[in-house]
Amino acid sequence: MTMTEFLLAELNREVDRSRKALEQVPEGKYEWKPHEKSMAFGYLAELVATIPMWVAMQVAKNDLDVAPADGSTMKQEPKKTSAALVAGLEKSAADARAALEKTTDEHLNTNWQRKARGNVVQEGKRYAMIQDTLNHWAHHRGQMTVYLRLMGAKVPALYGPSADDKSFG
Repeated sequence: MTMTEFLLAELNREVDRSRKALEQVPEGKYEWKPHEKSMAFGYLAELVATIPMWVAMQVAKNDLDVAPADGSTMKQEPKKTSAALVAGLEKSAADARAALEKTTDEHLNTNWQRKARGNVVQEGKRYAMIQDTLNHWAHHRGQMTVYLRLMGAKVPALYGPSADDKSFG
């Protein structure tokens, strides 16, 4: 199995899990927070829906500045419904799949950088940075399922049964 095949398979498994979680998003809770220091639920759900676009950028670009000094140019319309979030996931996942399908293992062995205000804050082989992104995605999805529970929404089975879904995902 090539790295691209492995990463595509991993991406597809995580897309399915993310879709299940996003399908449970209740309307009218975009600004909800479990604590004043927590991020808003809508922002968190949007992260879960759009993190796959990071994979596409990690393949296509040599770096990404997550906190550019002149402000972000990546403005998006807020996705305030479950349907909009799932559509956002499908788009970002399609872009990530296309990027992975077009690349090579040789390219994935080249370096990629994450920057903040122009300074390199993380650097490594693209394949490792993509794997970190997939792990980061699972982390935020886990946060989101805690928010779902606290709001009284159903928590889907993702890696195994939940109190609301006894299947094994």
